[in-house]
Amino acid sequence: MKIATYNINSIRMRVANLCQWLEKCDPDIVFLQEIKCESQNFPYFECEALGYKVAVLGQKSYNGVAILSKYDFEITAKNLPNFQDDSAMRYLEILVNNNGLKFFAASVYAPNGCSPDSVVEKEKLAYKLKWFDCLHAHVLNKESLGLPFIIGGDFNVMMTPLDVYEPRKFINSPLYSKVVWDKIRALSYSGMHDAFRLLHPKNEGFTFWDYIGNSFVTNSGLRIDYIFVSAQFAERLIKCESDKSLRMMDKPSDHTALVAEFEV
Repeated sequence: MKIATYNINSIRMRVANLCQWLEKCDPDIVFLQEIKCESQNFPYFECEALGYKVAVLGQKSYNGVAILSKYDFEITAKNLPNFQDDSAMRYLEILVNNNGLKFFAASVYAPNGCSPDSVVEKEKLAYKLKWFDCLHAHVLNKESLGLPFIIGGDFNVMMTPLDVYEPRKFINSPLYSKVVWDKIRALSYSGMHDAFRLLHPKNEGFTFWDYIGNSFVTNSGLRIDYIFVSAQFAERLIKCESDKSLRMMDKPSDHTALVAEFEV
């Protein structure tokens, strides 16, 4: 089973890139972030024509998440149920049922938190930390149900110096600071594992390169996209890689896909 996450940075601008990649990579489930369109404007036909069932939580111009699945599913959450901001479309969860194999799967787009204004940044950071608290509480609640759980998305965090091309440029920012690391680590303390780090403890694994400064060519990247898995998935994990082919396409997203494979 192959599961991927990809911040597409506008689905309507990059649907051709997505479809080309879906045909080549053939993932079973794909988590999408920053689709930047209202749910009714999502390119359902193009995805369904490739064999995917589609769940979408969109909004105009920014944010928005979606899930493509070759398996049957039911939607179990639109936004975090304990987070008081229904206007920010950042979390979409499904219950997958594949021939009796049931598991929860969620696409997430965590708040960035950065701002050129220090007062605004303080407010955005508080918002980000609260969002992660609510995510953690929700994960704990799901784990009590006893089903496997997989979460993929753009977490807007670099966890270690390996995850950022030049750590000193970001130190103490909302992307790279202890207060945010602690929130992410809470997921691991509750039994969720960083799939990439399970297999690659010393590799960089970048998933994001800014459009400016020729960053992709110089590999000045960040690892901010993650797939977190419960123990049932972790013990079946056989591969997890950043697929840079999407970043090489015409008019690409500034992110690329992270793809994990599991024994079924």
